[in-house]
Amino acid sequence: MQKPMWSPSDARVARSNVTAFMRALESGRGLALTNYRQLYDWSVSRPETFWESVWDFTGIVAEMRGDTVLADGDDMMAARFFPDARLNFAENLLRHRGDAPAVIFRREDGLRRTLTYDQLHDLVARLIGALRALGIDVGDRVAAILPNMPEALAFMLATTAIGGVWSSCSPDFGPEGIVDRIGQIAPKALIAVDGYYYNGKRHDLTATLSQVCRRLRSIEKVVIVPYVSATSAKTDLPAAVALDELLAGIPGGAISFRRFPFDQPAFVFFTSGTTGLPKCIVHAAGRALIKLFEEQWLQFDVKRGDIFFYFTTTGWNMWYTLVTALGPGGTILMYDGSPFYPTPDALFRIAADERIAIFGTSPKYLDALRKAGVRPCGGFDLSALDTVVSTGAPLAPESFDFVYEAIKPDVRLSSISGGTELVATFANGNPIGPVWRGEMQALTLGMKVEVFDDAGRSVRGEKGELVCTAPFPSRPLGFWNDPGNQLYFKTYFSRYPNVWHHGDYAELTENDGLIIYGRSDATLNPSGVRIGTAEIYRAVEDLDEVADSAVVGQEWNGDTRVLLFVKLRDGFALDEALAEKIKSRIRRYATPRHVPAKIVEVTDIPYTVNGKKMELAIANVIHGRPVKNLGAAANPGALDQFRNRAELTA
Repeated sequence: MQKPMWSPSDARVARSNVTAFMRALESGRGLALTNYRQLYDWSVSRPETFWESVWDFTGIVAEMRGDTVLADGDDMMAARFFPDARLNFAENLLRHRGDAPAVIFRREDGLRRTLTYDQLHDLVARLIGALRALGIDVGDRVAAILPNMPEALAFMLATTAIGGVWSSCSPDFGPEGIVDRIGQIAPKALIAVDGYYYNGKRHDLTATLSQVCRRLRSIEKVVIVPYVSATSAKTDLPAAVALDELLAGIPGGAISFRRFPFDQPAFVFFTSGTTGLPKCIVHAAGRALIKLFEEQWLQFDVKRGDIFFYFTTTGWNMWYTLVTALGPGGTILMYDGSPFYPTPDALFRIAADERIAIFGTSPKYLDALRKAGVRPCGGFDLSALDTVVSTGAPLAPESFDFVYEAIKPDVRLSSISGGTELVATFANGNPIGPVWRGEMQALTLGMKVEVFDDAGRSVRGEKGELVCTAPFPSRPLGFWNDPGNQLYFKTYFSRYPNVWHHGDYAELTENDGLIIYGRSDATLNPSGVRIGTAEIYRAVEDLDEVADSAVVGQEWNGDTRVLLFVKLRDGFALDEALAEKIKSRIRRYATPRHVPAKIVEVTDIPYTVNGKKMELAIANVIHGRPVKNLGAAANPGALDQFRNRAELTA
């Protein structure tokens, strides 16, 4: 019988925020809940009471909440939470004061900075004055090309504080990728760095900024944040001003926060753009705030003084997960640079130095560590490390083994899954429950998650479509420039009436967990049998010879055949013996139907800038179809090697 890989101690359960929340429900509402499953079932059966209780427990600061918690709850597209509430997103993240560190910033070259809560508050106050001086008002868009640095956080808070709409891209996007994203929302101001560092190299952004500003006529002012220059950044852009010049003469001090409706637009996120122009997803301040706060307190279990780290860029929704750890009084650690520079164990050196409690990363990073032979538990003091979080792709069972064998045996490993569309998760960690190998710990509280089979029936223990069958607060307002929400409805609600269809191929387990097998649009269908790509990746990428891989389907003789492209580690070549080893392993870990018809060696696998494999783009290339958005690719040249491959013609 399978046993959990980890279970919390009685002491850990007792001091968790979830336990405190259940005690508050018992004393305030007379509920006798003793475990996570009971809490989850109650949260989805009584959403109004649950979200009202979350508001109280997390102490959301507001001018008013109102008596109505959920209006039009029978209609997923029309449902509104707290329709009478008025609050300010930034005020809720800046509510703690004092000289404790709010932000620790580390750069790959060793640069370290800190901002206390008071210093962060003062910087935001000055930036509010600066943005107002630039003419930024309610509803105006402020776009950013910034790395994961304190100024990105402060500008975001200043923008939302005055009712503006914030959107950001990481600086490693090329000009086309930037224009494809922020160009859609016509920003009034652009905040950018003069360059950035990655893997020991300095990258100048002067040419990129010039191209972006020439093409985006809506931009009235560009604020340059000096980052790679020793002094204030200078540029020949006519609308540009250096940050220190912008702030000259503007005092800090107290902030008079204006409160806005719960559904006030505050953020625009961008999808990866692997199939076309990135979709601009509009999120509301109150909707995002309460959902992110629920996860900080009850899923991540963040407490006052905890050091929360997530390896992310400003262009990924996990950046918002990182920064909202300020809500419970956590200290956020912002890192910019390569996770492997100057050595493969660089991030764990920082984890030990800074005593990180919650360490967020991706499956790709953990697999790269394993293949590089890095064993952080042997060289660093990780006694403060409480939780490891992984998202961006399904976490293979072998990576669970690696975490407990090579990082720390007494740590909660939370493989989580959600999306840019939610600014949150459907499956997340459970601070008071066990970790089962290969499974996401639990369904996220308040999210009525189900799996539908091909007939639209809810199933457990079977693979199917991941759906959410009841309203949740962080449902986006819609897409930018989508009259009548037509594209929004088509994307998420057209397949199942009044049900959010997320597009993941998944399975609910007997342990109340979740397994994701890949995106539905990347699911393969040889001979009509649905195959999740994650099942093949699990088998292949565990091999020492394989550095990376991509699986796609090829239309062939009226059917679909599975193609596997492998990037091998140095010193290996794809010969018959290795090909048979790969096939044998896939048969062992999956089924004979998962075995690819063709295995082809390539030198690189294309990824989006957000770290997602471009499986659909590869499929388009091998079928001779155009790739609609090369600007989304971090390494667009990698797609060239998939064109006109002789191996794929027979």
